Amino acid sequence: MQFETFDAGYIESLCAGDLGTEEHFVAYFTELLHLKLRSRLQSPHAIEDVRQETFARVLRVLRSETSLRQPERLGAFVNTVCNNVLLEHYRSAARNQSIDEEGQPELPATGMDVLDAVAAKQLKGKVHDILRELPGRDRDLLRAVFIEERDRDEVCRDFGVDREYLRVLLYRAKQEFKTEYLKRVGSGYGAKRA
Repeated sequence: MQFETFDAGYIESLCAGDLGTEEHFVAYFTELLHLKLRSRLQSPHAIEDVRQETFARVLRVLRSETSLRQPERLGAFVNTVCNNVLLEHYRSAARNQSIDEEGQPELPATGMDVLDAVAAKQLKGKVHDILRELPGRDRDLLRAVFIEERDRDEVCRDFGVDREYLRVLLYRAKQEFKTEYLKRVGSGYGAKRA
C-alpha cells in the first residue's frame, strides 16, 4: 500500500465534488479502514456501516464552513473520526443485543404444537403493528427487503439510492424497528394488551 500526502488543492477538489478526487478518497481510505476494522469487528455489515458513517461524517465536516485547517492531516482526521464511530458502535452493541444475530439457528417451521402456532401468530401480528407505526420510509424499506424479499437493486431504484446508502438506510430502519420491538415484546407487551 502506497501512503498518500494531501494538500489544500486535494481538499478543495473533494469539497467541490470532483468525481476523480472522490473516487480516489473512497478507494484509498476504504483500504485503510478495512485494515483497521477487520481486526476490531466480526461482522462484514458492521465494518461496512462504520466505514460508511466515517465517510459521511468526514465529508460533512470537510464541506462545512469550518473544514480542515491542516490538509496534510486528512489521514489522521479520518482515523480519529473512524475511532469515534467505532466507539459509538461498541456502545450501541453493548446496549442492544441484535434480534437477528448471524449464526443463531432458526427454529424449525414444521412440528409446531398449538401453543407455538398461536405464539407465532401473535408475534407476527405485533411485528406488523410495529411496522405500521414506523415512519413511512423505514416501514416501506423493511417491508420491501424483509417481507416481500425484493431484489436489492430494484429496491434501490424505487427509493432512489445506491446500494451503499441502502445499507445505511436499512441499518437505521432496523434500529428503529428493534427499539420499538424491545419496548413492546421485550417488556411483556403481549401480557399488558391481552
